Amino acid sequence: MHSPEKRRTATGAAILRTALRRNIGAMARGTVLMGLYQAGETAFPIALGLIVEHTLRERSAGSLGLAIGALAVIITTVSLSWRFGMRVLQKANTTEAHRWRVEVASCGLQPVGRDGGLKSGEVLTIATEDADSTADIIEVVPLLISSLVAVLVAAVALGLAHPVLGLLVIVGTVVILSILSVMSRRIGASTQEQQARVARAGAKVADLITGLRPLHGFGGNHAAYVSYREVSTEAKRQAITVARVNGAYAGVALALNAALAAAVTLTAGRLAFEGRITIGELVMAVGLAQFIMDPLKMFSEMPKYVMMARASAERMALVLGAPPLAARERPGPPPGGDLELQGVRHGELSGLELRVADGEFVAITAYRPRAAADLVAVLALNVPPAAYEGQVRLGGVPLAELSVEAVRGHLLVNPYEAEIFAGTLRSNIDPSGTARNVAEAVEASMLTDVVALHREGLDHAVRDRGANLSGGQRQRLSLARALAADAEILVLHDPTTAVDAVTEQLIARNLATLRRGRTTVVLTSSPAVLDAADRVLVLDDGVGGGGAPHPQQEERSAPPPHTPHAGHQQQDAGP
Repeated sequence: MHSPEKRRTATGAAILRTALRRNIGAMARGTVLMGLYQAGETAFPIALGLIVEHTLRERSAGSLGLAIGALAVIITTVSLSWRFGMRVLQKANTTEAHRWRVEVASCGLQPVGRDGGLKSGEVLTIATEDADSTADIIEVVPLLISSLVAVLVAAVALGLAHPVLGLLVIVGTVVILSILSVMSRRIGASTQEQQARVARAGAKVADLITGLRPLHGFGGNHAAYVSYREVSTEAKRQAITVARVNGAYAGVALALNAALAAAVTLTAGRLAFEGRITIGELVMAVGLAQFIMDPLKMFSEMPKYVMMARASAERMALVLGAPPLAARERPGPPPGGDLELQGVRHGELSGLELRVADGEFVAITAYRPRAAADLVAVLALNVPPAAYEGQVRLGGVPLAELSVEAVRGHLLVNPYEAEIFAGTLRSNIDPSGTARNVAEAVEASMLTDVVALHREGLDHAVRDRGANLSGGQRQRLSLARALAADAEILVLHDPTTAVDAVTEQLIARNLATLRRGRTTVVLTSSPAVLDAADRVLVLDDGVGGGGAPHPQQEERSAPPPHTPHAGHQQQDAGP
């Protein structure tokens, strides 16, 4: 596979070239075998014509037996070459499709520097259907070449019988391909649009399933149904358009191929009637005219599949060509948990200044929830460093100078709506199976009651998106996963909004105990969590201070601990 950096600059044409280059050996073997198959198929009517010619002259039983043996060899060659040729090509096709599926999935999971407008459902379609369609180019090219071999062998054989017949096949083939190549462009454009609309419909379904409970809650089921029906109807209409174009293409191809075969047959009959070719040559010409329809049909369908593969490759390029947030080969941050924001401006953040020392537990509460969300997006690398003003530093090194993988391994951001996966409680808490503090994380997140409820314990099955868990259980499961990761710097966004007050207070105390000596930042309005923190930062209008009180507050009396107030300041929040 080519490197991630190269993948991020991929285009549809480059993707197809890569697929062809990686499979050149298998394609060469497949082309030889499929060419042998087509040559054998072409040789059958030629041999039949020669047998008729020879038998009419000599009328020998030995010659007839030899001819039958020759036909048996041709049939065996045709059978074996097809069998092994298709085996080679389909293995290469399947392997290449797997490579692209993995590559698209890998890139789809990485943060990128621009929004390609693709939802997760669309990325799923690209990683499956488009990857498979792109890999079809591995079979298309050898079949195209082998079909060309069959047409050329037939044209040469007919040309030896009479030049007019050979010229008719060559000219007819060129005309057929010229007409169909124009039609195939329409198929490519229509197919690309159909794939995009089907992907959007799939993404809409995924969104609706995710929000099914809220939809039930406020009675939005019908509106959601109408919305999906509109998207699905658009996909259906485009599918009908593609079917019409494909039907027209297939009909025209069949009609042109049949017309060429009929022209060859009638011309051969006229030449035989005039005595310009023999009976054996007539038999050969009629047989080739019937046979040539199959390779011509295959030959004429190849431009359509090439355009479909190119359309799918262009959609794959939307994922593979998205620029990364940072170069992967760049080094990671130095050891330690220092986190510093200098003049960060993004969304609701207006010149945020913040420094969290190694091992410190800092809580941040914001007047505007959007400001907290924007801060989480910046720290989670969902926003590229070039898209906001100011700098975020880890251990004194700007994020822009660090690799994405290194940042993710050093700084873990657990979002407010973290994903819950189908599997078990254990696999959700420790997806890699390498965490050493699963038990401590379960206890600290107060997930122990959920584990105790089920006989399987941590091996209790969890449905996709945690459908069999309550909101509070999903939130605690997400928190347990974040704690089990034991990151150098942990950022939590509203980790206790779905639990009761007693559980919230216990989680706050456990969090402070488990993360002692490790840098922790919690964006929350929970009094219990604010009370457990070493320091509290209050964001007002997206502005944060570095420790000094806001100038507008210097003459005001100090507010009660953790009570929202105008401006911003950091205050001690000891127990």
